[in-house]
Amino acid sequence: MNSMAVRLTRRFGLVAMATSLLAIVGCSPEEVDEGRAVDAKPKVALIMKSLANEFFVTMAAAAEDHQEQHQAEYELIVNGIKNESDLAQQVALVDQMIGVGVDAIVIAPADSKALVPALARARKGGIHVVNIDNRLDSDVLAEYDLVIPFIGPNNRKGAREAAAFALGRLPEGANVVILEGVTTAQNAIERRVGFEDAVSASVANLVTKQSAAWDQTKAAEVTAAILVRHPDVQLILAANDNMALGAASAVSFADLDQDVVIVGFDNISAVHPLLKDGRILATVEQYGDQFAVNGIELALDMIEGQTELVDRETPLVVISQADLEDQNEPSAAQ
Repeated sequence: MNSMAVRLTRRFGLVAMATSLLAIVGCSPEEVDEGRAVDAKPKVALIMKSLANEFFVTMAAAAEDHQEQHQAEYELIVNGIKNESDLAQQVALVDQMIGVGVDAIVIAPADSKALVPALARARKGGIHVVNIDNRLDSDVLAEYDLVIPFIGPNNRKGAREAAAFALGRLPEGANVVILEGVTTAQNAIERRVGFEDAVSASVANLVTKQSAAWDQTKAAEVTAAILVRHPDVQLILAANDNMALGAASAVSFADLDQDVVIVGFDNISAVHPLLKDGRILATVEQYGDQFAVNGIELALDMIEGQTELVDRETPLVVISQADLEDQNEPSAAQ
């Protein structure tokens, strides 16, 4: 974890909530309601995925900056989990926030299905919910009769455009590998499908698709194993930048006869040196630092009585070496 992540972890208690917070979980509904009535300012909880990922570190910092600029309007509680696949911990965080008596939860769910029951408990308790980054599964939401607005990009479109950008620079029939995120996460599914769309529209050969669960170390291991079995790989499409970094590490250690093009997704600052020297061809900027801010602002509107719960699609753009040079290091954004 980088220094920024460590600082935010200490500041917000992102992995394990304070003992006093845990004690509040046992409060009765009457006690929670009394707490809400006394507080002049609404409480908004931001629940993210792993702060080992720079994407969510940046998101947390942007949310905290927003709250500092609007201190008179609301209180903010920021939470995160240890790693991308720690579903039980994220469910526990939702339940803790229900116990604390927050007025709204803004969540980037680690799993598109597993978090729905916990969020249903929050809605039953009168807590407003906004979904950011990774879309909750529509079928499971329907099972619980929930309508939760989503703020985020068209991941399928972004992945398709990034893959097409790379394939346009390779010869026909290029051998392609897809590194997926957590396979039950909707954004991982959409990015995989977007990559597949681009491969299908070309005459490229999809050699294999495997999950590295958003993790850099796992991506290095998975990629190394793939390259042993398929040493003729020419393109690796990674569903986030952490996995692109892991793939680049594995490629650098492999004794290959050809260059391997790598594409990521998120435009975190850690990939910029690799974009500059060509080890990574492109990434996708999805302006993730604004996801939490937009989610908080929508949550505050909902608390004030706004009833129109509509999804909001956010922009994205493919970023390459040329864009870094033109934009003089654009701000990093999962």
